Amino acid sequence: MAAAEAEAVGVRSGMAGAAGPAMGEAGAGGPAVGEAGAGGPAIGEAGAAGPAIGEAGAAGPAIGEPEAEAGAAGPVVAEAPPPPPPLPGLQLVQQGAEASVYRGLFLGRAAVAKLRIPKRYRHPALEERLSRRRTAQEARSLLRCRRAGISAPVVYFVDYVTNSIYLEDIVDSITVQDHINSVQQSGNDTSSLLTLAEKMGELLARMHDEDLIHGDLTTSNILLRPPTEKLDLVLIDFGLSFISGLPEDKGVDLYVLEKAFLSTHPDTETMFKALLKTYAAASKKSGPVIKRLDEVRLRGRKRSMIG
Repeated sequence: MAAAEAEAVGVRSGMAGAAGPAMGEAGAGGPAVGEAGAGGPAIGEAGAAGPAIGEAGAAGPAIGEPEAEAGAAGPVVAEAPPPPPPLPGLQLVQQGAEASVYRGLFLGRAAVAKLRIPKRYRHPALEERLSRRRTAQEARSLLRCRRAGISAPVVYFVDYVTNSIYLEDIVDSITVQDHINSVQQSGNDTSSLLTLAEKMGELLARMHDEDLIHGDLTTSNILLRPPTEKLDLVLIDFGLSFISGLPEDKGVDLYVLEKAFLSTHPDTETMFKALLKTYAAASKKSGPVIKRLDEVRLRGRKRSMIG
């Protein structure tokens, strides 16, 4: 009987041992889950932002390995800043919130390279999609301006891999902001600023008649070609631009300029009034836009009063 009991115990142990490989096979099924997660790159191939989605999907196999998952997720969240473009005589001109602006030579021509800065708080797939869309829209807006006869930099090249755009460098130009400040500080006659405001009103009227919304109208985003006496204006920085025929969007565009104008340049209320008067006379669609601008002003005042 003792031998029989020992044999029975052995049989039970053998069955338990046989169950082990079965569990092992179930554990080996983990890679199958990983293969499903690794299917992410196929999704990524369908869209431009695929690689980022693929990386997130590829994190799937690390479900059974928490430490590996934490290590793999790190590079996806924290992207390194883009390297500067390989331009001869490269020089950093401005470091903004949305992009870094460099000056150099592009195929022997004076050029400005604008590289978008990736936002690390966004999901990599969303960041890639937004950056690509805004880079493309900026190039389209510049081309739309030039086709309409509105002075804007020439687009030399658009790189969708690094989300950078290479533009004509308006050599020896100054911003309207710097010009207004220099005239005010010189103590000379400021009547020339009213003429400048009228030129700005004509320029913005032509832009809005093309249903183009700048999105970031400030006096620092309008350049003056030399010599400044000619008041040859150039619109720049269309990174937030979009196409819209709505009076609301055009009114907000003007309101942004008004707030930037009055906050940057004191005692220029008459200058902005001259700008609006010329805008209303030059634009074919100014009636609803000026009316909507007044409504936007009221909303802005209410918001500032409430806090």
